[in-house]
Amino acid sequence: MPDIILTTLNAKYAHAAFGLRYLLANLGPLAARAEILEFDVAQRPVDVLEALLARDPLIVGVGVYIWNVDAATRLVADLKRVRPDVVVVLGGPEVSHETDGQEIVCRADYVVAGEADHAFADLCSRLLRGERPADKVVRAALPQFEVKPALGLPLVAAAAAAGAPKSLVASPPAGLRPIALPYDLYTDEDLRQRVVYVEASRGCPFKCEFCLSALDVPVRNVPLEPFLAAMGRLLDRGLRRFKFVDRTFNLNLAFSRAILDFFLARCEPGLFLHFEMIPDRLPDALRDAIAAFPAGALQFEVGVQSFDEATCARISRRQDAARVEANLRWLRAETGVHVHADLIVGLPGEDLATFGRGFDRLVALGPQEIQVGLLKRLRGTPIARHDVAHGMVYSPYAPYEVLATAAVPFADVQRMRRFARFWDLVANSGNFARTTPLLWGGGAGPVVSPFAAFLRFSDWLFGRVGRNHAIALPALAERLFEHLTAELGHAPAAVAPALWHDVRQGGRRDGPDFLRPHVPPDLLAHQRRTFPAAPAGPARQARHRAATRDG
Repeated sequence: MPDIILTTLNAKYAHAAFGLRYLLANLGPLAARAEILEFDVAQRPVDVLEALLARDPLIVGVGVYIWNVDAATRLVADLKRVRPDVVVVLGGPEVSHETDGQEIVCRADYVVAGEADHAFADLCSRLLRGERPADKVVRAALPQFEVKPALGLPLVAAAAAAGAPKSLVASPPAGLRPIALPYDLYTDEDLRQRVVYVEASRGCPFKCEFCLSALDVPVRNVPLEPFLAAMGRLLDRGLRRFKFVDRTFNLNLAFSRAILDFFLARCEPGLFLHFEMIPDRLPDALRDAIAAFPAGALQFEVGVQSFDEATCARISRRQDAARVEANLRWLRAETGVHVHADLIVGLPGEDLATFGRGFDRLVALGPQEIQVGLLKRLRGTPIARHDVAHGMVYSPYAPYEVLATAAVPFADVQRMRRFARFWDLVANSGNFARTTPLLWGGGAGPVVSPFAAFLRFSDWLFGRVGRNHAIALPALAERLFEHLTAELGHAPAAVAPALWHDVRQGGRRDGPDFLRPHVPPDLLAHQRRTFPAAPAGPARQARHRAATRDG
């Protein structure tokens, strides 16, 4: 039986716990006495407890995040009731800040705050020797990645020649304790069935006050040689979908170019790479490599958050809006990148009119997805300094979403919560890629603003169905048709072809009956055509590509 259990409750089974694998990889001699046991939030905490105690551990390390803190609190409370002798050590962003008063912290024995790669191993060593440190909260020193000479690796040498910082290629300082990379700990089942996370850097140079990364100023790059070797092993084992968790992948141009070149040289059908990008930093040095990838191979998560200059200045967000626009236009016009852009509702001082103008500006740039999220008051973030001046009211319960601001009252926050949900179902899903633009174009009394048009649809849809969940796709299609024709005055014959294509594009052979009277005969004649095999890559992205290709 293992002495140490590393565990967490993932948001879904498909999400592999990256942090646990880092901890195990850096346990050193204790790794042989440790085991990872992963669960998800859909499982009952008492059943999780049973599985943990069946292993009879001495130490249980629990990863605590915004999505699992409630379930994890119950788990830890029950664990200490049943087995008070088991030492519970917490870690993760949810318990790394504002620890005083958190119920889960009160229940546990120790908390490792910050990047725990080495600190957790050190604490376990002491505990297994019979020591009980006096301080409950262990503040982890910021670990550094090991750095090595280039050793002849062409890409590292190229990065150095292109001006990469010396930290990428220099020898490690004497006495440096390197972070071991965790990628060989992904199992074959992980590679087949789960999201595999990787990181090429940690930290963020920006100070956006809503983000925990505002506290992680030092940006540290993983040395290219061991990182690319690990990526090569994952490719050799059959992995084709990589999700990079770097906050600013394109910060160091030579470094990110070397990684893109590595994957481009090994690109084959099914390869899918997700990166989080700085939206106003896309120079020619990266553009050539990006444009060379086939359609669907790259997804960029682009955090725009707000186009309002006053709002950005208020929350310490540095962003060149003109460059953001130019970069997004280039990505959509010249590349096959799937662009996932983010906007935040409820930022201090920003009202719905300002948000709406930014939303319209982003829609005009054509990203395949726009994620509309409510502001969250994450523990430790500087956004709290605006609470009084801007009437910020947040839920005290995870995920700590904004409930009201001086500029956006509670009723409008609720409207935007529904707006975000319905936008994801209709527009982001790719299920209605041809139909969605009809909501703000054409018909009787056209609405110019996409934001105003979709908010109108969102309010109407909620009034019709009374919920923002459990809406089946056929029912959603019928409501779209009803709104476009009865509410907006579009001619049924103008709406039906687009909606018919949308409903059937994913391989659904039978078009909906309510559209048949309005669909041209040539479309009905292809009712039983043979559909091609499902394209490689995630389904949502494939639907957007199909709409672009066929539309």
